[in-house]
Amino acid sequence: MRKLASLLYFTYFFASSAVLIIPAAIICVLTFLFDRNRRLLHYFSCAWGYHYMYINPFWRCHFEGKENIDPNKTYVLIANHQSVADILVVYGLFKPYKWVSKESVFDVPFIGWNLRLNQAVCLKRGDIKSIKNMMRECRAWLDRQASVMLFPEGTRSPDGELQQFRDGAFRLACESKLPLVPIVINGTYDLLSKHGREVDFRARLDVKVLPPIDPAEFDYQTPRMRDYVHGLMKTTLVEMRKREGATNPKVVVS
Repeated sequence: MRKLASLLYFTYFFASSAVLIIPAAIICVLTFLFDRNRRLLHYFSCAWGYHYMYINPFWRCHFEGKENIDPNKTYVLIANHQSVADILVVYGLFKPYKWVSKESVFDVPFIGWNLRLNQAVCLKRGDIKSIKNMMRECRAWLDRQASVMLFPEGTRSPDGELQQFRDGAFRLACESKLPLVPIVINGTYDLLSKHGREVDFRARLDVKVLPPIDPAEFDYQTPRMRDYVHGLMKTTLVEMRKREGATNPKVVVS
């Protein structure tokens, strides 16, 4: 039954994407002259992406701290990465930003096309030239007062636990002297793990947006900021799981 439900879900996902890419392209054309950062298109993409969380009545994301992201300010945004579902969940914040996404996603029909329409930043993992280009593009967007969103772990967690962070996001915050906003996600690994093919339609999803962190507090030193934020997010994740375990007897907190 779960295999069939997952198949139906993915079928709907791609079929609806084939339809929704059309209004996305129209919005891009109509707003080209006055919306240079394509914020309106991004908000449409948020509705497109997050609606996949609403088609299952047993999924409801609990958001905490949305007010920590002011849509009129510029940030370096980061989130832990448990699953491909993280992207859909983060869209539920309905905050403006530019995704940094791996190169292969840009080749996915409809989804990759929408990333290009939204001017997302492409990254080829392990390629030094691509990493340098990514950093340069992110700096350019930040200069244009457009926030950027990165997964500092670089890839999805194999076990749902927080992995080591790479320096890129923290270097951007320190060099641009802009605040960094950590976003902690819990539950998406249960929904669809890294190598999983079946969806858990009863997963509980929680997102906590932490207050902006000023890189000046770390004297603009990337390693110090990275290590502090990693510890903060790890502690927050543990606290979120304990709170979930207290309200859900099915959850076992180690």
